[in-house]
Amino acid sequence: MRSDLMKKGVERAPHRSLFKAMGYTDEEIARPLIGVVNSYNEIIPGHIHLRTITEQVKAGIRMAGGTPVEFPAIGVCDGIAMGHVGMKYSLASRELIADSVEVMTVGHPFDGLVLIPNCDKIIPGMLMAALRLNIPSIFISGGPMLAGKLRGKPVDLITVFEGVGAVKSGKMTGRQLKELEDCACPGCGSCSGMYTANTMNCMTEALGLGLPGNGTVLAVDSARMRLAKEAGMKILELIKKNLRPRDIATLAAFKNAIAVDNALGGSTNTVLHLPAIAHEAGIRLDLELFNQIGFKTPNLCKLSPAGAHHIEDLEAAGGVQAVMKEISKLGVIDGKALTVSGPVAKNLKDAKVWDYSVIRSIKNPYSPDGGLAIIKGNLAPEGGVVKRSAVSPDMLKNEGRARVFDSEDDAIAAIMGGKIKPGDVIVIRYEGPKGGPGMREMLAPTSALAGMGLAESVALLTDGRFSGGSRGAAIGHISPEAAEGGPIALVREGDRIAIDIPKRKITLMVSAEELKKRKKAWKAPKPKIQSGYLSRYASLVTSGSTGAVLKDRV
Repeated sequence: MRSDLMKKGVERAPHRSLFKAMGYTDEEIARPLIGVVNSYNEIIPGHIHLRTITEQVKAGIRMAGGTPVEFPAIGVCDGIAMGHVGMKYSLASRELIADSVEVMTVGHPFDGLVLIPNCDKIIPGMLMAALRLNIPSIFISGGPMLAGKLRGKPVDLITVFEGVGAVKSGKMTGRQLKELEDCACPGCGSCSGMYTANTMNCMTEALGLGLPGNGTVLAVDSARMRLAKEAGMKILELIKKNLRPRDIATLAAFKNAIAVDNALGGSTNTVLHLPAIAHEAGIRLDLELFNQIGFKTPNLCKLSPAGAHHIEDLEAAGGVQAVMKEISKLGVIDGKALTVSGPVAKNLKDAKVWDYSVIRSIKNPYSPDGGLAIIKGNLAPEGGVVKRSAVSPDMLKNEGRARVFDSEDDAIAAIMGGKIKPGDVIVIRYEGPKGGPGMREMLAPTSALAGMGLAESVALLTDGRFSGGSRGAAIGHISPEAAEGGPIALVREGDRIAIDIPKRKITLMVSAEELKKRKKAWKAPKPKIQSGYLSRYASLVTSGSTGAVLKDRV
């Protein structure tokens, strides 16, 4: 066993003595030692219940003959970090999480890992670590939150964010917003729509690193606790078979995940995270691959913010496995790909769509192509990404006047101040991985636009990124970013910008000669943060088009 490095032989008597100081018996030490990575904390509603999930995992490990050894991982709540300097640390925390799991697992050579994330950057950070370490591993998320109810209608966190804009524009009273605030998030779990957390938990299931149900079984459902026990038992089987993450998360598995992502209409953040996860396995996911698969995969689901359904509806309709079963009819799912519970085809054998109003048939999709689109052009030579499924038909193709802001804060002030008009194209720059630093999510401005009734008439472009809860013609990850001298740094107030999402094109309507002049006159601004973790992060981080991985990665 891998753990023999720290427990077997005469030379390891001191090591065993330290285990015994914590109450471990000789029998427990002799068994496979399983690292249980618990990301519980008291700041993320998706993690507040993870002690319970972890206890079920540990029970499963013991039932199967292993010894669980729990250790923690950090996590940032994107919703609480939103709209202030805290959001600069969100994406950057992904690397810290991956590194900390690596440190703990190499420092203490466990035989296998059960990783327990639930929200935004914690999931990809742990996935990156699992593929980097490549020891038997399985994931069990904490599960999604129920949608809230207000006067019989479903509401959620995004409803509250959009309510802020509604209050600012006089469409809602402060009292009504307080009423919404009190009921939108009714309990534990990852926020209830197809936002980044739930998208990534679904991606983990589609990749094959979590059991069927990992993405959609509700946090408050006892089935989640049973699934956690099953994950704890399953890790011993994976160790016995020596089935490791890179055996499962192959290129075929990533293609499966991208197809599911397009069918679901998942968060644009997957375009950052899936390439970063693949990078750890030595697999390059070119952005064009998302388009290639997206053109072949119809959009079958419109969950919040794209539609009225929530993850609880997806779960009742058959979950991720049902989506995979439906799109497998088009040949976009590799049934031979392995998962922690066997080949994909075996898992899909009994899968079924129970509600075609939630998971549409491939014969009746919302659109013949997928929910995500990679956009390129002279404004984004390396690409940008848009959640196509959350864009109104009128905004799929549009042209407007550039309104340029060098920070999210300035843009929000202009939106809230009534300075943005229908037909404007908001450009928010110097918010990329290096320029932010940290590539902030722009949920506040997109929600403000929606709440003020401008989501169907104003586009928003940024070298930053968007929340999975953002809707409208919001194109993020524009690369190269402004801080690197990308074309987005050269846009001036009043320039015309043309957007054609169906054709995957974005054009700054300025001549090449004029752009050359502007580039010659451009000077890189001083870093916004010049000390601490973010300063080091900014010096190492790469483009959003490469998943914002760090330069020191092999």
